[in-house]
Parts: sequence; C-alpha cells; structure tokens
Amino acid sequence: MEKKKIKAILTTRNKSARFQIGDLAVYPAHGVGRIEAIETRVVNGESHDFYIMKVLENDMLIMIPTWNVESVGLRDIIDKKDIPKVYAVIQSRQEDSLGESQTWNRRYREYMEKIKTGSLFDVAEVFRDLSLLKSSKDLSFGERKLFDTAHTLLVKELSTARHTDEQTIAAELESFFVEPS
Repeated sequence: MEKKKIKAILTTRNKSARFQIGDLAVYPAHGVGRIEAIETRVVNGESHDFYIMKVLENDMLIMIPTWNVESVGLRDIIDKKDIPKVYAVIQSRQEDSLGESQTWNRRYREYMEKIKTGSLFDVAEVFRDLSLLKSSKDLSFGERKLFDTAHTLLVKELSTARHTDEQTIAAELESFFVEPS
C-alpha cells in the first residue's frame, strides 16, 4: 500500500488520539520530542497503534503504544502560565530537601525516581537540590550526571513552552544560584 494511503488511514483511525503527528510531547527522563508518525504494528499476533516519537535532544526514536500513554507518562509540554510555578520550586530553599546528611547513592536513587515521574516540578526539585549541594561540595559522578539531565530537561521544555532560545533559559536558571556580592 502507498505511504500516503497508509498515512491517511492512520490519521483517520486516530482522530480521537491524544497526540497527532507533529505534536510536541514530553517523555519522562528523555524530554521533549515530536510525534513523527502513528503506526500500526503487529505484536504477538495482535495489531497495536504506536506513536513514533523523536526526542529533540538526541534524535532517539521511541515507540509508545497509544493505549499506554498514561502509564508511561507521555504528556503535553508544560503550559506557559505554569512556568512561574516551576521557577518558584527552583527558588524555594526547603530544609527537608535531600541534602548532605544522606549518602550520595541514596540521594541518587531518590533523584532518579523524581526524574522518572516526568513531572517538570519534580525535575525542578532535583535541579534545585543538586545546585545547592554543588555550591557546598563536589557532586559524585552519578549526581553530576543527574544534575546535567535535570538541567537539560528543564532547559529544553521551558524554552519550548516559552518559544525562546535555550541560552536564555539556561541563564535564568543559573541566575537563581548566583551568590550575592
């Protein structure tokens, strides 16, 4: 069958689908991606529809069953009006946040769980906590990787939501942790 016909059939079949081809969405721990296609594949003898999503950061392709969107955490980009709430999380300095009293591997596990939720608010907490920790001591290798992951996820989604460049967002995030002179 021709590609155009297949695409037309899939588009018609998925009119009620949550995401359409070309939509931007967020996949937990991987970040912002574009729905490149909606395809039907046979798995274990059954036909299933899948979103084919390309992650913008690294061009990785992810196949997500359309019926499993909720459980994997695929979601829309954060609404522009919610960005100040994300910034408020980053700027808050909570005493109960994970800190120096815990071992690095316990912090790592808890931070990784937060990143896997897919919530930008959880990612903002990880970024905040690791930024504060980084200012007082060296981060472990794993914590540095988590810090970089949280930073990348925040910058990409916030710049996409605000329709601005990533450097502007990165500078804003860094400004929250500049020591007053």
